[in-house]
Amino acid sequence: MAEAVLVDLFGLKLNSQKNHQQTLLKALNAVRYHHAASAKFFCIMCCGNINSEKDDECGNCELETNNGLSFLLREFETFSNSSIVATLYTIKQKIDEKNLSRIKVIVPVYRKTLMKAFIDQLFTDVYSFEFEDLQMTLWGGLWKQSNEINMITAQELEEIQNEIKTYLRSLPPLKGELTIITSPLIPDIFIHGFTTRAGGISYLPTLSSLNLFSSSKRRDPKPVVQENLRRLASAAGFNAEKFYRIKTDHANDVWIMGRREPESYDGITTNQRGVTIAALGADCIPMVFADPVKKACGVAHAGWKGTLLGVAMATVNAMIAEYGCSLEDIIVVLGPSVGPCCFTLPRESAKAFHNLDPKCVRLFDSPDPYIDIRKATRVLLERGGILPQNIQDQNQDLDLCTSCYPNKFFSHVRDGLSFGTQIGFISVRE
Repeated sequence: MAEAVLVDLFGLKLNSQKNHQQTLLKALNAVRYHHAASAKFFCIMCCGNINSEKDDECGNCELETNNGLSFLLREFETFSNSSIVATLYTIKQKIDEKNLSRIKVIVPVYRKTLMKAFIDQLFTDVYSFEFEDLQMTLWGGLWKQSNEINMITAQELEEIQNEIKTYLRSLPPLKGELTIITSPLIPDIFIHGFTTRAGGISYLPTLSSLNLFSSSKRRDPKPVVQENLRRLASAAGFNAEKFYRIKTDHANDVWIMGRREPESYDGITTNQRGVTIAALGADCIPMVFADPVKKACGVAHAGWKGTLLGVAMATVNAMIAEYGCSLEDIIVVLGPSVGPCCFTLPRESAKAFHNLDPKCVRLFDSPDPYIDIRKATRVLLERGGILPQNIQDQNQDLDLCTSCYPNKFFSHVRDGLSFGTQIGFISVRE
């Protein structure tokens, strides 16, 4: 059953004729009655104020509502804008605010395909939609005469996507200005940094605001994440069209760019100029690697499993094998991650960290010891031959615990499954 009901009156032409008012009253009453048991949110989508007497370019809004209609409209939230994108995105915010996911869209048949196209761009698989035709024949002459659209062409889809991009670009940043954490160890021949959660447009509490990963299991759609990335690229100075993220598997596979791309990998290396590579992080460690001699770089994502599997040294070894890098030239910077103050594992899993170095574990005799994945990563890098002075895992806000700083970082440990994602990124300047 629907949790939210959206009535699309975007093409409605209203006037003060009594029969038109009665038709609208009857239809909205039926919608309200039919869904009263299950729906928690009723809304109307239109391109102007349906109580207005002023006619606008949408061709609607000439209705002086009677008392019955005015009373009924109080049961619906009305969203009015000349832009479908702005109206639908505002409705999405209300739906998300109420944590609803099952939505009934009551739409005239000639707009159904168009509405689906916008919804496919602005919503993810978290939501389920059911469409119901609002037959024009039931509405007399209220609807603008239009032919039914059965298919959106590639050109029309591109226009819809561009309209969405333009609208999202106009939105103000949330949670302050975009902030990039950099390391003094990495020279200026590279563009690099680690993001915080500020400066993007993602509005959901656990994803706000610079969420940089879109998933079918989250409420942040791809266009929003792409706009966040565009803003980051503009601030950092890299090309968002040449940007590649890891495909996380919590293992130790590394993709050497130029070779066949694996289905999943937790590390990437490249020496291509102008190509930006990025590692995801939301408690797991995003790492960047740089060799200023060979002008090569890498990124890696290390959770506790990837740490033990040696993803950091796997990335180093890929740079050595592919680009002829030397161990003494490679710089490694560990981005923000969960600290030993907040991250625990069952004692059986903690044994591997204790065997690596007892200092990686706190309260080892407890059922759920605290684990320091940053210290474990440094231990493995140093044992692998990386010079201690070429590893930065502290200072510059890099060693702040992501779980302890909710205003600064996203955190899976803290926020649960609907968590946002920050990144560590690097590229060789063109």
